[in-house]
Amino acid sequence: MPLFARPFHEGFVAEVTGIDLRTVGTGAVRDQIVDLLDQYAVVVFPRQSLFDDDQVAFARALGGPLHYGQGNKVVENKPRFADQAISDISNLADDGTLLDRADPKRMYALANRLWHTDASFQDPPGRYSMLSAKVVPSSGGQTEFADTRAAYEELPASTRRDVARLRAHHNVAHSRATLGFAFTDEQRAQFPGADHPIVRKLPSGRTSLYIGAHASHVLDVPIPEGRIVLHDLAWHATQSRFVYAHEWKVGDVVIWDNRATMHRGRPYDELHELRDLRRVTTLDTDLVAEAVA
Repeated sequence: MPLFARPFHEGFVAEVTGIDLRTVGTGAVRDQIVDLLDQYAVVVFPRQSLFDDDQVAFARALGGPLHYGQGNKVVENKPRFADQAISDISNLADDGTLLDRADPKRMYALANRLWHTDASFQDPPGRYSMLSAKVVPSSGGQTEFADTRAAYEELPASTRRDVARLRAHHNVAHSRATLGFAFTDEQRAQFPGADHPIVRKLPSGRTSLYIGAHASHVLDVPIPEGRIVLHDLAWHATQSRFVYAHEWKVGDVVIWDNRATMHRGRPYDELHELRDLRRVTTLDTDLVAEAVA
């Protein structure tokens, strides 16, 4: 039977109930979920009971290889999870206590509060990401999503022409450096970055902006000029009419298409309250050629 999706926020987000994601294989239900992601870009599944293995299995069912959070190795001596496909989106130290204010892991993770798209600093980049909520704070800690398809469609025609064939370099060291977190030369060598088109044609036929905090400069354009382009596009794409803020509840699973969105985490009392979310990301191995305005 077809899934029932309740759309909201101008058709950018849908909520699906009455499904247990642990039962989704590679058949018709999986295909319906992919169709919903093509249509809405962000899909919310409340009241799920996913163990970590269930989440990884579901991500594999969506297709494509999984992203392994190499960037976290900069600050993690002993990862919390044996399966490195699970990214630790929490304020927990390796010993299970809350992170201190100056802990390098906390400093590194603060960049998640910048608008970004997952794994854009590698090739292939991220396709679908899913967050599963285990513990949420009493207030704050939302995740905001920006619809970069609608943002592209509202650009003036002249701007669409100007950016149609531009490419940007994405690097995780750049996004961290904007907050003062410096990689060593050895660490920089491990993360050379990747180049991607600023404008992408999506499988749905729509077109999106592909930008975010990892985008350090525009290729073949003077760096200051290119960064102004990236800044102006990001400002445009994150205006309130394009943004949905998800208020987390325990058991929520939110899946989004990184090709059609940006996202960021919001502040909460992280020195005193626990927030434990876990992310798995698939990689976009079938890149669609950039759009031509």
